[in-house]
Amino acid sequence: MALMQKLVMKQGQSLVMTPQLQQAIKLLQMSNIEVQSFIEAELERNPLLERGELRETAAPEIKSDIPDAPFSAADARGSDGDGATSGSDGVATPLPSMAGPGPDSGWTSTRGGGQVSLDGEAYDFAANVTREETLADHLTAQLFMHFRDPADILIGQHLIGTVNEAGYLTSNTASIAETMGTDISHIERVLAVLKTFDPVGVFAADLKDCLRLQLLDLNRFDPAMDALLDNLPLVAKRDYPALKNLCQVGLDDIHDMISELRALNPKPGHAFGSEPVMPVVPDVSVRASNDGSWMVELNTETLPRVLVNNQYAAQVSRGAQKTEDKLFLSECQAQASWLVKSLDQRAKTILKVAREIVKQQDAFLVLGVQHLRPITLKTVADAIEMHESTVSRVTSNKYMATPRGTFELKYFFTNAIQSGTLHGEAHSAESVRQRIRELIEKETVEKVLSDDDIVDLLKAENVDIARRTVAKYRESLNILSSVQRRREARSKR
Repeated sequence: MALMQKLVMKQGQSLVMTPQLQQAIKLLQMSNIEVQSFIEAELERNPLLERGELRETAAPEIKSDIPDAPFSAADARGSDGDGATSGSDGVATPLPSMAGPGPDSGWTSTRGGGQVSLDGEAYDFAANVTREETLADHLTAQLFMHFRDPADILIGQHLIGTVNEAGYLTSNTASIAETMGTDISHIERVLAVLKTFDPVGVFAADLKDCLRLQLLDLNRFDPAMDALLDNLPLVAKRDYPALKNLCQVGLDDIHDMISELRALNPKPGHAFGSEPVMPVVPDVSVRASNDGSWMVELNTETLPRVLVNNQYAAQVSRGAQKTEDKLFLSECQAQASWLVKSLDQRAKTILKVAREIVKQQDAFLVLGVQHLRPITLKTVADAIEMHESTVSRVTSNKYMATPRGTFELKYFFTNAIQSGTLHGEAHSAESVRQRIRELIEKETVEKVLSDDDIVDLLKAENVDIARRTVAKYRESLNILSSVQRRREARSKR
């Protein structure tokens, strides 16, 4: 058969990623810092955009009752169910509590922003802003390498937020346990791992604890050094005879020990980031109302107002004579209108996703970290009728302030273990881990539970789990095997 070239017309359908669509998608995954930076860039390049003044109005309160729940989560109020109405010019206009001047003023407004230029080209935020790695960045990177349990990650993130610039912990475990809704031993287990992070000495409660951690890392912590740390005021006074008696060592040893202390870093956190530690600004806040429902609100501080001056556009358009001037003005107006619409959609999407997360994780908000429900991106996406990729973008770099602390939205997604019954509710992987720990803590020397025994006990509680999964969870909790636990228990008798 001979090869030949020819022209053929064929009709088909395909998805085209226009610059505007690319911008709307990228806006979803931007943090509030990137949003504000992009707003500044767009105000410089588009003459039809201006900054709006913030008004003293709160974000819309969103709530609804959910049956059979200790507290209820939120549903949006609005004419179309998603918190927005449509203006006469076809541009989505937020509800009055989020909007600017009225339609008679010739302005269309919203709050929000992103980090993508309107012509579809990515705005390189990292290339324009240089910043040293902060202590929080360094610790968070290690957090995900050491923990897999969602509850442990939530606690670790909270502990990182309480570390000051010097690297010291500014809150006690009792108050953190009360905030997170768990026991003190759980907080202390996570904290013990965090104290092994680099730089050595972080998460210390005080100077003595900081120096002790560094000496342990150098394998130089002994009873004499412990006594020296208990008497740091005497070290500052150079009272060597008193230190000699307290540490029960010679004078030369005292001098050597003090030299070792001086070689340590009393403020390990100062090695990272010269800039001050900035607190995380949440995109959404959640609080309990008097009627027992959850109030889910957008944080207006993270939503800068952008106004499109339609009157100015009409005035300049009447005076434009050249074709290129009219084309430039038309492009600016179209881009500005699309930006307003995209930012409004971004705000509504964040609120919708946050609202569903609150609904799904109601038990965590009420009872604590051990009651995290097993939800996935698909769970939330199906509930709000969005694509999983959209939910994934929304939950990245977005934070929610709750009564339990401030967390990134993605931290609320946990793995699930199926119920042993046909229609039983799935169990969170973290809740199963905690149940395994409780079973092992209650075992006796005469009856040490093997992994198979734990499987049988969990199946009796309608938790369908394999023996190898029990072994994996047990190892992640740093619990010895049944043989090792039995041998250790007998040696203590």
